[in-house]
Amino acid sequence: MIYRRGTLGQPPRVPTDPTELESRARKAMSDKAWAYVAGAAGAGATAQANRAAFDRWQIVPRMLHGNTRRDLRTEILGTPLAGSVMVAPVGAAELVAPKADIEIARGASAAATPYIVSTQGCSPMEETAAAMGETPWWYQLYWSTDEALVDSLIGRAEAAGARALVVTLDTTMLGWRTQDLDLGSLPFTQGVGIAQYTSDPRFMEIVRERVAASAAAGVEAESPLAGTRGAAKVRAAGGGARTLLSQARRHPGGTRDNLRSPEPRAAVETFLDIYSNPGLSWGHLETLRERTRIPVLLKGILHPDDAERALDLGVDGIIVSNHGGRQVDRSIASLDALIAIRERIGRDPVVLLDSGVRTGADVFVALALGADATLIGRPHIYGLALDGADGVRDVLDNVIAELDLTMGLTGAASIRDITREAFLQPRP
Repeated sequence: MIYRRGTLGQPPRVPTDPTELESRARKAMSDKAWAYVAGAAGAGATAQANRAAFDRWQIVPRMLHGNTRRDLRTEILGTPLAGSVMVAPVGAAELVAPKADIEIARGASAAATPYIVSTQGCSPMEETAAAMGETPWWYQLYWSTDEALVDSLIGRAEAAGARALVVTLDTTMLGWRTQDLDLGSLPFTQGVGIAQYTSDPRFMEIVRERVAASAAAGVEAESPLAGTRGAAKVRAAGGGARTLLSQARRHPGGTRDNLRSPEPRAAVETFLDIYSNPGLSWGHLETLRERTRIPVLLKGILHPDDAERALDLGVDGIIVSNHGGRQVDRSIASLDALIAIRERIGRDPVVLLDSGVRTGADVFVALALGADATLIGRPHIYGLALDGADGVRDVLDNVIAELDLTMGLTGAASIRDITREAFLQPRP
């Protein structure tokens, strides 16, 4: 299709080369959007390690295999996959494009690729689920300090048709994200990325209780301009007004009414207080079987001991991930952790790989090293920045097409055939 359009003088809007894709997306995104999406923790060593881990492996093609057809289909916990690829959850994507979650869902659906919907999304999960059509989706949960809110989010996901629940473990606190810090930018303070919360009845109950308690106590929030003077105060006033307007626009209801209401600001403050639980423990996870009927996966596992304990707990699968290098600088690369975890737990348990996957050849390597499927994170956001839902679709189609071609050129007739013994060797 790409070559056919090329004969008509129509090069692809979304580059197939991952470096060029990133470069063009950078030009299309604001500084704050780029910092949030592409930024990493600390000096970026973990993000670099994720790519370096793939570079340590080489694919060894086999010749004269006679295979003319490939079967890329697989199934993970009852969810069919067209190419062992899923769309990773990315929060606050509205920094990149309006209605980002809806556009990602449409693009994922067009590519027949399941989407893991983020708790830090910019559209209620029910709307995102509708945009997925018949394509399956999973729900990713951040465990709140309010247990009733945890139950509410899980219940909504089940009711909306989520096929599995992914509990993210590695973001009980935000990492030291230097690009965001140097811009003083946290999207949630603008009301970006909290739509799952402001559409949730339990969360809004908490917000209204807080507003009522403040009113009853006669408490007024301190002005954000306190302590500033002169030109700095003028600049701060402008910034404060923009923040209030951003919060009002994203809060349910009319913008004009929201500007007169304490609720939008209280919702942001409540979110920042309770969205994640720094005290999350194995004891919390032991309650999951009582809280949901759908399969449960834990995302953020990097140590074999944790993988083993998770499976002993009865979860249905794990996602080996270092959050794309966004949480702990100098963390182990996800691909390296995958190898160690598979050696410990064996081949049967469901294990997905997240972080560092950029191409179809990367997917091939990950599958050969023991992943049952992979998650695509930043690249689909780059596609979103360049061409909306069509850009998301093109990125996913390109990854799956390269996987298909790599299988054809190496002799793997099916996903099951892709093994370390058959096709990989360490780089000298």
